Amino acid sequence: MDAKLTLSIDKDVTRKAKVYARSKGRSLSDLVENYLKLLTKNSSIEDSEFTPGVKSLLGCISVPEDFDYKKEISEFLTNKYLQHD
Repeated sequence: MDAKLTLSIDKDVTRKAKVYARSKGRSLSDLVENYLKLLTKNSSIEDSEFTPGVKSLLGCISVPEDFDYKKEISEFLTNKYLQHD
């Protein structure tokens, strides 16, 4: 169920955001909602656990649910150190 939300935002920012949303074929409400979802997605993670650089990378990549990073690391290291040319 959707809830109505009233925000106070600078007029110039609002105007630019509406133009941006329109250029992407989306509504401003949709953009704000998706941004808030991204912000709250990792809410269980303590902010102090990460440096600002690492925080800026959170959510910038997605991998398949069955992605096995240990297997990928193992294969990479095997190829790196055991590859004979």
